[in-house]
Amino acid sequence: MPKKTSKYGVPDAENPEWTPEMFARSKRIHEMPEDFQRAARAAFRGPQKAPTKVQVTMRISPDVMAAVRETGPGWQVRVDEALRKEFVR
Repeated sequence: MPKKTSKYGVPDAENPEWTPEMFARSKRIHEMPEDFQRAARAAFRGPQKAPTKVQVTMRISPDVMAAVRETGPGWQVRVDEALRKEFVR
């Protein structure tokens, strides 16, 4: 069994653990070409200007959660709609 190198698990071929040489060759974002900088910054979503929903934590039975997730992408919206239909009058 491979040695566990960190709390994140064992590195693999696609995501090897960085060596000192890799760190030495790396560049900071401001050292990259301008078009790359714009694209990289555009990939990050900024803070929500007007939050429309409230984040909560709930304990749900594993079988219920599995069934909900099996419905595919958008399951959180469907759960929100089901709760609204049941409780908001």
